[in-house]
Amino acid sequence: MHILVTNDDGIDSPGLHALQAAARKLGRVSVLAPDRNWSVSGHARKLNQPLQVWEYMLPDGSPALACDGTPSDCVSLALMGMVPEPVDLVLSGINPHANIGHDVTYSGTVTAAMEAAIYGVPGFAVSLDAPDHHFPLHYQQAADTAAALVKQLLDQPFKTDVFSINIPNLPAEELLGVVMTRLGVRHYHQELVRKEKRDGRELIEVAGSPPDGESIPGTDYWALKQKLVSITPIGLDLTSHDDLSDHEALTFTLP
Repeated sequence: MHILVTNDDGIDSPGLHALQAAARKLGRVSVLAPDRNWSVSGHARKLNQPLQVWEYMLPDGSPALACDGTPSDCVSLALMGMVPEPVDLVLSGINPHANIGHDVTYSGTVTAAMEAAIYGVPGFAVSLDAPDHHFPLHYQQAADTAAALVKQLLDQPFKTDVFSINIPNLPAEELLGVVMTRLGVRHYHQELVRKEKRDGRELIEVAGSPPDGESIPGTDYWALKQKLVSITPIGLDLTSHDDLSDHEALTFTLP
């Protein structure tokens, strides 16, 4: 099995280094990752812009490729042939904070896995729940856990091709298990901060405290609060099927 490893924190991220090392237990590994941090970039692509790709050496001596594009660009380039053999699986991460609930629409980590699914390749996003980057960050434990779970998930007949794995930032002996979850509810506490004007243009900053959520049993947010590893299957079909079925008999008139 040939595995592509990427992330949204940049090719220098220790989370990426831990994940690619653990992925080698599953098969052959290629790394193509952004040259800088693209956190909260969502499913961005630099279409109609030339992209640069160059060889890079990881700290353990493994060869890799760096790119000045987005995480989704990296996945797309790899799956279109930038790496020398077809890719069977994409691993994205390890992100140094959880990607849960509404976060998945913002997350470059998760949307890189979604980009894989667009090409018909299974994508797994791996995130570490480390609020405010609490240290130490248990990247290696999270990477080993993710590799073991990916192997088990691949043996199951799931209909989805995207999985978001969120792992509490705890030593292995403190983890209480693994559960399949649904996306939870996230609350963001953002505020607009107006700053000085520069060249006639007002400077604006979005600030606020870290997001929290609702601890609803069965959700990813709840699972992490219970010291459980959360696995959430994610579909690319964003249709509200309940509304569609409830109102399919509606008739409309054009002006």
